[in-house]
Amino acid sequence: MFKRILMAIDGSPVVEREVLYAGHLARIEEAQITVLHAYELPDRYEGYPGYNDLADQYRAVAQALVAEVVEELREDGVQAQGELRSGSAAEAIIAAARDHNIDLIIMGTRGSSNLQDILGSVSAQVLRFAHCPVLEIP
Repeated sequence: MFKRILMAIDGSPVVEREVLYAGHLARIEEAQITVLHAYELPDRYEGYPGYNDLADQYRAVAQALVAEVVEELREDGVQAQGELRSGSAAEAIIAAARDHNIDLIIMGTRGSSNLQDILGSVSAQVLRFAHCPVLEIP
């Protein structure tokens, strides 16, 4: 049923739980996981000296985060690949899901008092606009 899973990660502690759920589901479904991290560069510094170095550091940290999760999934016997996208997290997740014809998006939530705070603005946007089911991991 779910052959192509998109796992959106943000570097928060919930990623550990996402790996457990996504890995388990991928093994059962014999699915492939694309691990996605979207990052936004602080454009307000674009004209200043050192901005290109800062952008390179952002990409390096993002790549390391994705590589770590991909490796963990692969060690657990799951087919996994990584992807980075620059820009808004919600837009990147929705676009990647569409581009890769994803069957299921797995992403974390954050806790608070009202719906947008419980899910987070990224989660709320993805739930609203995704073409496929979304599994939110608390």
